[in-house]
Amino acid sequence: MQGHRSKATILSILSMGLGQIYNRQFIKGIIFLLVEAWGIFYFSGNLGRALWGIVTLGDAPRTLVKGKWIEGDHSIFILVQSLITLLFLALFILMYIMNIRDANRTARDRENGKTPNNFKQSVRYVLDYKFAQSFLTLPTMGILFFTIMPILFMIMLAFTNYSAPNHIPPAKLVDWVGFQTFRDLLTLKTWSHTFFGVLTWTIIWAVLSTATTYLGGLLVALLINQQGIKFKGLWRTILVIPYAIPQLISLLVMKNMFNGQFGPINQYFSYFGLAGLPWLTDPFWAKVTVIIVNMWVGIPVSMILIMGILTTIPKDMYEAAEIDGASGYQKFRIVTLPMVLFSTAPTLIMQFAGNINNFNAIYLLTNGNPVVGDYQYAGATDLLVTWLYKLTLDQNKYNMASAVGIIIFLIVASFSIYNYRRTKSFKEEDMIQ
Repeated sequence: MQGHRSKATILSILSMGLGQIYNRQFIKGIIFLLVEAWGIFYFSGNLGRALWGIVTLGDAPRTLVKGKWIEGDHSIFILVQSLITLLFLALFILMYIMNIRDANRTARDRENGKTPNNFKQSVRYVLDYKFAQSFLTLPTMGILFFTIMPILFMIMLAFTNYSAPNHIPPAKLVDWVGFQTFRDLLTLKTWSHTFFGVLTWTIIWAVLSTATTYLGGLLVALLINQQGIKFKGLWRTILVIPYAIPQLISLLVMKNMFNGQFGPINQYFSYFGLAGLPWLTDPFWAKVTVIIVNMWVGIPVSMILIMGILTTIPKDMYEAAEIDGASGYQKFRIVTLPMVLFSTAPTLIMQFAGNINNFNAIYLLTNGNPVVGDYQYAGATDLLVTWLYKLTLDQNKYNMASAVGIIIFLIVASFSIYNYRRTKSFKEEDMIQ
């Protein structure tokens, strides 16, 4: 019988589950009807307030009446609740579309003479052929509400005036201000000077910390891999100890060692008649210190990675190079380095992106200090991520911190995607597979 598809589609558009019931899939249709009933019940009581809240962020601040506080609207709670409701609405719309497609597909099979699956057969089909997609539904929901929603919340805060002291709920309301926060960050002298200063150091830090740990790890791996080196296992064990120790402990120990007044390093200098250095109190030396300490913590990671790659390089490539009269340096440049870079380029990009957000190395070692007088709540060694932390936790400048967070994301995402797509590992992915 023709026309099943149009009838089932129209019924499923009119109400979830009607198309399935028309296709004689009664249990599935009832489930869809229950979903729609829940949606009508939930959205009838929440959708209107969510739309009002996302537009206004509240309109009644807390007021004092005859010595008694009358609670008003809490803009941030309203924003979060509105986001949750709108995400549920997006899921409900997606479910509605799935209901229409399912009814249309089943009706098409009926037109082709196939008998629709009953509920038991549908469950068996999902378990046999769609198990992976079904199993991923739960973690996808978790990612949606615990990762994507906070990101959306942070992005929206950047377009508000949510900051101390004049716009902190519940005493005050928060308002939408458009791109004003970004304009202040990039053009207002007090903020722009700090932002560009911190951004410049963040890029310098990311480049130097990535290059030093990678090249240091490559050098150590090559030295241990030399044929004349004995006790290679012992050397690997000794050199991996800084990585095995929790980073928190390593950084706090290093902070005490580089202390300018009673740190062991300056005491060692005094034994040889040398003056101690202001490792953590001078802006230049503080930056040198964090890079040195990061090398201590990061070189073992690169060493382990590169040593694993060195063992996979075929020996006949080196033998062929020796037959051609290649020197040790030429074998390194022509054989070893290209093979190592081919395998580690994506990891190198990931390390660079990670160093831009390397909160632990800076905060635990220097706390972003020493203080810079004309910076807004930032020190000489602060990265964008540690400055963001201070703006949020210490100064309650949530809108400004959100704007900084968006800029960090844009920098890291654009750099990572652009460079990863240019690597040979990405271009020759199909050849490897």
